[in-house]
Amino acid sequence: MTPSDSPAHPRFAEALRELGLDDVNDRIRRFPDATRTAAEAAAAIGCELSQICKSLIFAADGIPVLVLMDGASRVDVERVREELGAEKVTRARADVVRESTGYAIGGVPPFGHRTKTRVLADRSLLEHDVVWAAAGNPHAVFPMEPKDLVAHAGATLVDVRERTS
Repeated sequence: MTPSDSPAHPRFAEALRELGLDDVNDRIRRFPDATRTAAEAAAAIGCELSQICKSLIFAADGIPVLVLMDGASRVDVERVREELGAEKVTRARADVVRESTGYAIGGVPPFGHRTKTRVLADRSLLEHDVVWAAAGNPHAVFPMEPKDLVAHAGATLVDVRERTS
């Protein structure tokens, strides 16, 4: 399958090809309705919410950082700040997300971005055999073993999810 034939965003389809992951293109699922939230994606796929891999962009001292988090959890910004040794960490604005990744919020994949960014992956993703992530647009997702996803994203495994009381 060529990148132009893929249901994924062309940049992401090209990234899959460059990584030798053409078989992932065959497993991409496209939905008529957008799946911009983890809950929408889980409902469309028919999987547990925690099997969704959210790709979230934060600004750490103004520098974009990608955090991969399971769909049932929230990112603890203070834990991200400590992990990075940053002064300040905030959610990145939509224009920063698009500029740094090349994708709109709701469709950001875990790799295949326009620019190289630091990537943190929460260990909670490893609790599953398969997770689902956005394929570059809010209508397409793909399955992958979490350890492979973390490796292809070049992520550092960390514990940055909010603790529940």
